[in-house]
Amino acid sequence: LHGDRAYADDQAIVGGLARLDGQPVVVIGQQKGRTTREKIRRNFGMPSPEGYRKALRLMRLAGRFGLPLLTLIDTPGAYPGVGAEERGQSEAIARNLFEMARLPVPIVSIVIGEGGSGGALAIGVGDRLLMLQYSIYSVISPEGCASILWKSAERAADAADALSITSDKLLDLKLVDRVVEEPLGGAHRDINQVVADVKAGLQDELDKLRMMGPAQLIESRAQRINAFGVFKESA
Repeated sequence: LHGDRAYADDQAIVGGLARLDGQPVVVIGQQKGRTTREKIRRNFGMPSPEGYRKALRLMRLAGRFGLPLLTLIDTPGAYPGVGAEERGQSEAIARNLFEMARLPVPIVSIVIGEGGSGGALAIGVGDRLLMLQYSIYSVISPEGCASILWKSAERAADAADALSITSDKLLDLKLVDRVVEEPLGGAHRDINQVVADVKAGLQDELDKLRMMGPAQLIESRAQRINAFGVFKESA
């Protein structure tokens, strides 16, 4: 599926109809590109408002036809350019969060590389969240966080530790439901096995969610979202 039916086709977001083990699904993914030319064409995986509105078209398509939604997250964040802001970047992200939270179909998301801030969350509000073992998921990059807190990007390692951006820490915090193991060195060392493991994980989670009705899915999703976060009260 191409275009947002309002402005343009953002190639940082790809998606369409697919089958998972013969079952029809809707898939949305973020694409960074491999070659220099492709990275430029896909804006290094940083979606613009039209990309998120294209994703919204697919979400609504899934809801209309009762198809499970799968999203693959891999972005450093939403594109922060002036043009993107003028075309309503914040509104596009907020709209997706709102629509995904009440979509009456199973939603399973997986972080396959980098999950950066609202740019990732805009296709990541779901019933289950998976992560590849060596992927990261964070509200801000470690370098950006270090620059704000300590006025120096050189303390990125300290920021990364404080942010708990890795899959094992996020699993402990119950922000992630499952971690898909990767071979030493990363998924590219044995891509076929990792793809098979990702498929098995997605299928397993979908099989569990298919037993729930639309109202139950929405209520369970809301409870999951509201349970995020830890805080302490002081007198």
